[in-house]
Amino acid sequence: MDLRQLEVLRAVAETGSFTRAGTRLHVSQSAISRHILLLEEELNEPLFTRFGRHVQITPAGETLLQLSERVLADIRETAASITDRRSVLTGTVRLVGGMTICLYVFPPLLKAFRAKHPDVEINIAVGGNQRLLQRVRSGRADLALLSLPVDETAVVTVPIMREELMLVMPVDHPLAELPDPVDPEALVGQPFIVFEAGSNTRRTVDNFFLKKRINPRVVTETENVEIIKAMVAAGLGISIVPIYSVEAEMSRGTLRVARIKRAQLVRETAWVYRASERVPRVLQEIMATMQAIDPRRHPPSV
Repeated sequence: MDLRQLEVLRAVAETGSFTRAGTRLHVSQSAISRHILLLEEELNEPLFTRFGRHVQITPAGETLLQLSERVLADIRETAASITDRRSVLTGTVRLVGGMTICLYVFPPLLKAFRAKHPDVEINIAVGGNQRLLQRVRSGRADLALLSLPVDETAVVTVPIMREELMLVMPVDHPLAELPDPVDPEALVGQPFIVFEAGSNTRRTVDNFFLKKRINPRVVTETENVEIIKAMVAAGLGISIVPIYSVEAEMSRGTLRVARIKRAQLVRETAWVYRASERVPRVLQEIMATMQAIDPRRHPPSV
C-alpha cells in the first residue's frame, strides 16, 4: 500500500467513477483500476461495488478511506510545517469562493498578497457553498470564503465580512424617484431577478420577503451577479445584491441603488478551513492580507 493508491481510493470514492477519478488525477482509467485491484488483492476485500460505470464504496473501502484522510492530512501538516520555517513562502494554495466573492473580493486580495509573496501559486475555484464546503472537508481546497451560516463541525469559520444587501434598479425606474430608503410596500408586484434558491444570500432575501409579507414576482434566477446586473440595466426587473457588486455602477450612475426602509439586509462571510491544531503560515498570511486591505463593510442603521 502506498500514498498514490490512497489518493486514487479517495478520488474514486469522491467521484463515484473510475473514469472521473482518472480525469481528476490525470491518469488513465486502466491505471485507476489497477491501483484499486492491487489494494483489493492486498487486503483480500472488495473496496468498491460496481454498478455499470459507477461504483459505490464498501464498508472495507470506507475504513481505508478514513485511514487515507488521516495519513494525507498528516502529510499536508508536515509539509506545511516545513514550509512555515522558510523566510520566503512557496507552494500552492487552493482558494475557493462563491461567484460574487471571486468577482469582487479575490482580485484585490490576491493582488495585495502576491505583491508580498510572489512565489506562492494561488488556484481558484468557484461554486456554491455546499460544493465548496465539501472541497474543504475532503482536502481538495485549503481555504474558502463562504457566506454564513456554515453548519459543519469538521471546519473552522472565522467571520471577516459583513456586507449590506442593496436594492438595485434602472436609473429611469419609477422606484428610482422615491426617497432613499425605499418603503418595502413599494416592492409589491415588482418583477425580481434573484439569486438561485439554496444560497445563503437567497435565504436572507427570502426571509425578508416573508417577514414583510411580500410575494415576489420572480422572473429570473441565476447565481451570476453580472447577469443579474445586466438584466436589471435592461429594465427586465429589479434585484437585491451585495453592495460591493454594484460599487462601479453606483460611481458611474448607471444603476440606481437604494436601501430598504426598516430592513437591514446583510450577508456575513467567513474564512473556512479544516479544523486542525495548526493553521499553515501561508493561510495565515492570506487572512492577514484580507484584514490589511480591510474590505469589510458594516451597514449603517436604516
